[in-house]
Amino acid sequence: MTEWWRDAVIYQIYPRSFQDDNGDGIGDLRGITRRLDHVAALGVDAIWLSPIFTSPMKDMGYDVSDYTDIDPLFGTLADFDAMVARAHDLGLKVIIDQVISHTSDKHPWFEESRQSRSNPKADWYVWADPNPDGTPPTNWPSVFGGPAWEWEPRRRQYYLHNFLIQQPDLNFHHRPVQDALLDTMRFWLDRGVDGFRLDTVNYYFHDDKLRDNPPNPDADGPETYGYQQHIHSKNRPENIGFLKRLRTLTDEYDARMMVGEVGDGGDTAIRIMAEYTEGSDRLHMCYSFEMLGPAFTARHFRHVIEGVQKGAPDGHSCWSFSNHDVPRHVTRWGDHTLNRDDLAKQAAAMLLSFPGSVCLYQGEELGQTETELVYAELTDPPALRFWPEVKGRDGCRTPMVWDADAPNAGFSSAKPWLPVKEPQAARAVATQEAGNDSVLSGYRATLAHRKATPALRWGATRFLDLPEPLLAFRRDHDGQTVTCIFNLSKTPAVVKAAGCTLIGPGHASLSGDVLNLPANGFAWLDGAPDLTV
Repeated sequence: MTEWWRDAVIYQIYPRSFQDDNGDGIGDLRGITRRLDHVAALGVDAIWLSPIFTSPMKDMGYDVSDYTDIDPLFGTLADFDAMVARAHDLGLKVIIDQVISHTSDKHPWFEESRQSRSNPKADWYVWADPNPDGTPPTNWPSVFGGPAWEWEPRRRQYYLHNFLIQQPDLNFHHRPVQDALLDTMRFWLDRGVDGFRLDTVNYYFHDDKLRDNPPNPDADGPETYGYQQHIHSKNRPENIGFLKRLRTLTDEYDARMMVGEVGDGGDTAIRIMAEYTEGSDRLHMCYSFEMLGPAFTARHFRHVIEGVQKGAPDGHSCWSFSNHDVPRHVTRWGDHTLNRDDLAKQAAAMLLSFPGSVCLYQGEELGQTETELVYAELTDPPALRFWPEVKGRDGCRTPMVWDADAPNAGFSSAKPWLPVKEPQAARAVATQEAGNDSVLSGYRATLAHRKATPALRWGATRFLDLPEPLLAFRRDHDGQTVTCIFNLSKTPAVVKAAGCTLIGPGHASLSGDVLNLPANGFAWLDGAPDLTV
């Protein structure tokens, strides 16, 4: 296969929390470079870095004020170049976050745009007149609470911000904005990056008629954002044209890749993933939050994967169970297990058997759990605003743990920006290196099994009809067939499998034609045996 990304396993690094090298309590590029051997030893293919660009850090770097420089918190461009060189020496591709749906309000583009309605950057952001009574022009809400509009007295207009007030949305209907963003991405391609992770890729365009969103009849929960169907504030059909421009840019370079984050849920997310990866002139792949929620059933995983397969048979998907925006999956799915290590190993086996590419989030290979924080320890804007109903994202962003006996588990010699607590430190890399049955060992074995099994990397996928809580599917490639089966429960299960042969590092046993799957058990079977319950 010449397109490396089609079966890639991508390791997400949250730079603030990976490794602090300069002793200020915040992770940095030199720290990442120092720890890349750990990443390479897992057997992954690439790293993805959350934003490292110049930023006021109102949203931890997702508010960019300079797209072509490194924030001093993380180091310098020279540090970045050294990290890329080391990654490439280790055989790792480098993917960087691109947050282009919005900028920081401190970006020079916005500082100019907000001055008047007639300056050269006047149309670079989404500006709109108020309603006659002075209220915002639409009913669109911000993801982080309140209206998605903020008043600017100098222009006597509102600007759109789908996220924080300090994150004004760029106007993609204005061609010079697209051109400028493509130029910034070319800067990084020329610097040697192998791909981009596109943040909130379905938010780029807004409805230029500024129509109100309709209500969501299924709305529930503490956050108002879910009370609308966001058909006008995002998910616009005009987005496809810009995605094609992005693909044209990356196709100028050898072996480059783009993966888009679809910030939506349900069947809408599945439809958008299909649309955005259809053919060969859009994104290389997409992922959504569909596997980043509480659902842990065979029906759910099958529905999501089959939905994308049917919607875009020539498209490509990327799956993940955890990232920097959601509670860690070992905690999120904790009600479905008696042993969190077993759940962590099963999740790895399942994710790495799915068709498409895979993202692993730092610490996932340790079976890391969500950190319980008190209000005084929080930094995340939604949590600070809506605590305690909204816990925020800090619990999954606490520092990586390297050595349980070192200060702050080896992350930093100074007080970390988020605390390292004992339950997390107990899962440190050094501790798990010493155990043959650790989650870390399980991840390495499963990654090696995937890499050595072509059917798991590139095979066509067909799901098998077994009752809950059993998830089973077959992967076929070039004469090789592998049957994958998972018991998604804390109760043992028995499956009859005539002519069955176990392969790979599974968590199951075979007695004649009877496959015994313990709680959170899993197995890879050679060939296509008949499975019955």
